[in-house]
Amino acid sequence: MYRINYAEAVQETAAEGRANERKAFEFVIGELRSARDRGPNSIEAVNAIYQMRRLWAILIEDLATPENGFQPALRADLISIGLFMLNHAERIRQGESSDFDVLIDLNQIIAKGLE
Repeated sequence: MYRINYAEAVQETAAEGRANERKAFEFVIGELRSARDRGPNSIEAVNAIYQMRRLWAILIEDLATPENGFQPALRADLISIGLFMLNHAERIRQGESSDFDVLIDLNQIIAKGLE
């Protein structure tokens, strides 16, 4: 009986964690859309890039730990995606790109996977 309740609690906690992660992605996606609409030199762009970088820095740090429950190959793939996004955001910040759509699309794919 106790084990079943513990298992249910762990499952609920994992579901809550995914929901919180999805909300974080949805927030970042909204910020990136505002940045796309206002342009790469706008305050919205600065805020969107900052928020996205914070989110992915946290995720990459977590994915890099051995305690992360994902398979090593999936962790490596997600870290690669995160590093791509961080690099692309830096290109936007440096004025080398104005393409927010790739960041929006990739973050949407990840958020969808958390449903």
